[in-house]
Amino acid sequence: MFKNSGKVKKTLEEYTILTVATLILVVGVYVFKFPNNFSFGGVTGIAVVLSAVVPATPGSLTFIINMLLLVVGFFFLGRSFGVRTVYVSLLMSAGLSLAEIWFPMEHALTDEPVLELIFAIVLPAFSSAIMFNIGASGGGTDIIAMILKKYTRLNIGGALFLVDLGIVIASCLVFDAQTGLCSLCGLLAKSLVVDNVIESINLCKYFTIICDDPEPICDFITNHLNRSATVYKAQGAYQHNQKTIIIAIMKRSQAVELRNYIRLHQPTAFIAITNSSEIIGKGFRGFN
Repeated sequence: MFKNSGKVKKTLEEYTILTVATLILVVGVYVFKFPNNFSFGGVTGIAVVLSAVVPATPGSLTFIINMLLLVVGFFFLGRSFGVRTVYVSLLMSAGLSLAEIWFPMEHALTDEPVLELIFAIVLPAFSSAIMFNIGASGGGTDIIAMILKKYTRLNIGGALFLVDLGIVIASCLVFDAQTGLCSLCGLLAKSLVVDNVIESINLCKYFTIICDDPEPICDFITNHLNRSATVYKAQGAYQHNQKTIIIAIMKRSQAVELRNYIRLHQPTAFIAITNSSEIIGKGFRGFN
């Protein structure tokens, strides 16, 4: 019973995070991307270009393309098709369509295209990073990537980049040079922002503590911070005196507490703190 309730709680937390991330994506796309005709890849980029040549809004085209891709995904991928990807894709499509009805935008929010480009990059990239971090995606061209991964040996990243680049080139032909160049900048910056956001979300602090009295520090780590540590004996190279080395890994907020505790109670201890965003193990990524 407790196990099932824990699983339900985790599922609710995941879908709450997905909902918030999708709403951020909708705001970034609808408020900043669509009005400026920014077309740096993905389904929304295709929708922006098509809306200039067919009598339909970008939100409606996004909905149609996403529904077609979902059908294709179910046909080719079957049960391996992610439920969370379907949820995000449906929610994003519905959100964009409703935004066009409830908050119609006839022109850009400001007269600063560079400022709007920054938000058009950062908000969707931040949203995508949150989704990727919990094993979900925004659907769209990610569905094509799943199909390519299953049935071909193509370099998926390279193939999707070429598709996105084609969308940018099309925007240069359909719109003006400024819009095309902004879209190209958005394409180049998008992946960098996603990578940096994921790294920031998962950032942990790796402590190497060399001290004479390890017990108080270990007690603080285990009892106050609810973390663990690895302890082993060592010998100083200069004076050949016995030392204890403590290895501990924790989140950033916990790291501040540990650093302040050691400075206050054992000022002679030597502390080396490094950043790491790839911690896999119990209490971190890969374990419940």
